[in-house]
Amino acid sequence: MTALTTIDFPGRLAAVVFCQGCPWRCGYCHNQALLDTAAPPAIAWADVLDFLQARQGLLDGVVFSGGEPTLQAGLPGAIEDVRARGFQVALHTAGMYPDRLAAILPRLDWIGLDLKAPLHRYDSVTRVPGSGERAWASLRRWLASGVAGECRTTWHAGLFGVAELHALAERIAALGVTHWALQECRGSGAGASLGRQDIDRLAAHFSSFTLRKA
Repeated sequence: MTALTTIDFPGRLAAVVFCQGCPWRCGYCHNQALLDTAAPPAIAWADVLDFLQARQGLLDGVVFSGGEPTLQAGLPGAIEDVRARGFQVALHTAGMYPDRLAAILPRLDWIGLDLKAPLHRYDSVTRVPGSGERAWASLRRWLASGVAGECRTTWHAGLFGVAELHALAERIAALGVTHWALQECRGSGAGASLGRQDIDRLAAHFSSFTLRKA
């Protein structure tokens, strides 16, 4: 758990609860310690609730992140525990379980959905067959829900090309994404960075566009 964040739940002071386990194996994952579903928890849920009880009036919300939070059967109950204490709830998810996401969307105040690639490139990024269909289904369910949030994509030239990145931007904008965060990888193997013209073309599709260096 991170006791305080000002960046993971826009406009709110929040704590972040990192949920253990993820079935995907993206090569650029920066939370690899959270991938193993069988790893023991670092903090008991009762202790998280005690912490939140003491922070009532000081924090605005709680972010469930990971790993992949929707992997956890206890997530819906945890969301209710948090809301019962007067906190708003945000979710960071890769959308790998669209039905589970649809069930909790009405209880969320904000969502950050990690859309990793165009559909035809998904399996090469996640290293799991069929992952793209699930993620894109989750994107559509989120957009239909009206819950506030952002779509985010981590990119470097080794994952898919610049032309495919532009096509991805056009596609998600056409579906209704208005807030997109592009997280451009740096470092060994990342390839060339985007130029100013490419960035401006990508940004033009959205009312809110953020470029981050990952």
